[in-house]
Amino acid sequence: MMMRPNITYPFRCWAWCLVVPMVLLSCAGEVDDAGAAAQSADPGPKTLPGTDADWAIMQEQARWAYANGLDSLPIGQVVARIGQQFVGTPYAPHTLEVAGVESLVIELQELDCVTFVENVLALARFVRSVPESMLDDQMGRHRDYYSGILANLRYRDGNLDGYPTRLHYFSEWISDKDTRGLVRHLSPELGGVPDEEPINFMTTHPDAYRQLGEDPAFLPAFQDIEARLSSQPRHYVPQERIAEVADQIQNGDLIAATSTVAGLDVAHTGIALWKEGHLHLLHAPLVDGVVEVSEVSLADRIQRIRGQDGIMVARPLDP
Repeated sequence: MMMRPNITYPFRCWAWCLVVPMVLLSCAGEVDDAGAAAQSADPGPKTLPGTDADWAIMQEQARWAYANGLDSLPIGQVVARIGQQFVGTPYAPHTLEVAGVESLVIELQELDCVTFVENVLALARFVRSVPESMLDDQMGRHRDYYSGILANLRYRDGNLDGYPTRLHYFSEWISDKDTRGLVRHLSPELGGVPDEEPINFMTTHPDAYRQLGEDPAFLPAFQDIEARLSSQPRHYVPQERIAEVADQIQNGDLIAATSTVAGLDVAHTGIALWKEGHLHLLHAPLVDGVVEVSEVSLADRIQRIRGQDGIMVARPLDP
């Protein structure tokens, strides 16, 4: 059993603290300098969620997928192709942290690293599951169907029942989908090693989250969640092994960059994409501010970012 080294970077921790408030426990680990950290002061998306503009993007992407025959391809290929259609979409933090009680947020005009992955996978499952004619339904059934797919990905067991049911820790996001047959967690198959560090970031930083600050009654639920996650095996591929296993990772596999921050499992998420014989990351990073394909290979990218030390890999399964 391997214990992850307890790495502390004083500057890194300072930058992280600027990013933490209300972020979905991912994407923020991308910050690596003071200028990038300052960007995190952005209060969130500049667009409202759930508008006709968001649904127009959903329809446009789905129609493009049908027109290009993606509805007959393996879902991993669909994920990779649709994900590339979002290149250039603006990054925004706190995309799910809307006022009021927990509700399903549909935001496609701006994305963070997790909502990028979720919406691309939701679109892929939509295209693979229903005929294009549903987009023309006058009753808007496509909206209900897409919302159902997205909620099924975003919430534990697919049940939206308050803030604690959202899958805030991405390692649980993966294990939840693996258990329910939506993805296959590949990290153990890729020679992944156990990460035995406890998960407790949210309960040790409650003031960083609006919902926990407004309703401390949520804390016991999160303490239970964190205790359960900390007691379960959690495998990741260390950064020095990524290049060795890259040829076993396919286009459209979901990538979670593991974090060196105490109490945090995942720092960033994206989609695997092969480009000119090298494995890259298709993602929505904070630093560059738009959805993009990484300039360097996935292995090189993880090694260059001090707050990340490996990856978890999950393969989408056909509906």
